[in-house]
Amino acid sequence: MALTKREDFLALCKPMIGDEEVTAVVDILKSGWLTTGKAVKDFEQGVCDYTGAKHALGLMSCTGGLHMALAAHGVGPGDEVIVPTYTFVATAHVVTWLGATPVLVDSDPQTFNIDPAAIQKAITPKTKAIIPVHIAGNPCDMDAIMALAKQHKLVVIEDAAHALGTTYKGRKIGAIGDVTAFSFYAIKNMTTGEGGMLTTDDEALMTKLRRLAYFGVNKDAYDRYGKGGSWYYQVEGQGYKYNMDNIQGAMGVEQLKKLDTFNAKRTELAAAYTKRFSEIKGIRLQEIQEGGESCWHLFTIVIDEDTLGITRADLIDKLKEYNIGTSVHFIPLHLHPFYQEQYGYKEGDFPGAESVYKGLITLPLYPGMEEKDVEYVVEAIKEIIGV
Repeated sequence: MALTKREDFLALCKPMIGDEEVTAVVDILKSGWLTTGKAVKDFEQGVCDYTGAKHALGLMSCTGGLHMALAAHGVGPGDEVIVPTYTFVATAHVVTWLGATPVLVDSDPQTFNIDPAAIQKAITPKTKAIIPVHIAGNPCDMDAIMALAKQHKLVVIEDAAHALGTTYKGRKIGAIGDVTAFSFYAIKNMTTGEGGMLTTDDEALMTKLRRLAYFGVNKDAYDRYGKGGSWYYQVEGQGYKYNMDNIQGAMGVEQLKKLDTFNAKRTELAAAYTKRFSEIKGIRLQEIQEGGESCWHLFTIVIDEDTLGITRADLIDKLKEYNIGTSVHFIPLHLHPFYQEQYGYKEGDFPGAESVYKGLITLPLYPGMEEKDVEYVVEAIKEIIGV
């Protein structure tokens, strides 16, 4: 019997916003204090408590956090930073903004994460930092990466845009590398609309990051205009404009309270997907890093086009006919014109990443879904491929 196609569109992701967030934002709007303030400070403390990190800094974006983290460690022209080719462009673009060179390396075709062996081969006397990316919420092999960093005296800046709530060997991501960057973009596991955060255990580094986030000024608006603040300030160095506002902070406080519930539902849905796809030949799934627990920011499949008898593009188009939203996370950086023309990369350079990308499809996953939605997606795929 043919599958009855749903009339409503099953989106790839939907943010889960409740009355608590609405009330918190309205309270901020009524307060008149919209820029960095107490709500941001409360959110920062909440993330410290959640991750186990000693210090946190609310920002406008994860990208800004990565940029600042590199700048705080003195990365600049003549330096190299190792970045996985299998990531979103922000991870490498921030390196170029500082005049440094992003050195792309391959990823493990099973976990989709940066390959420590590839990192080791890419290290040169010019290497200053490594940016591991926890793809889809799957933790990287941080023991191996940290060992390499220690051996070669390199900085580890974790791109954890997908990974708030992910654990590695019993530890939450956020207090393992030298500094970690999180994202609260609209489709992330929790959201502030836009927004990001840096965490670190290094107090001196956090002092530097706070100044970089606001023009190199030694006081933010909260410290200058709040009760007990002082008008006097000094510019102690170069800086940017990346500070988080109080509206985002208020949303973050409320969303963080719900994060474990959100992630538990994601895990439940991912398990349902995994069970059903295990029965279909020609579809493989991301393997979770040994010792890790994913927060399941994304659920992806990698199809073998020859086995299934359909191209990735055609399968995506067919799923649209079933009112199912999909995407592809990500097109490897070395396949984009900018990185080919600027740095000489070409197709074929990174076979591990290419083997993932060639057949990858991102499927709907968010806490508002039910198991019947997972079943619908899987049954639609089975009907399309004729199994």
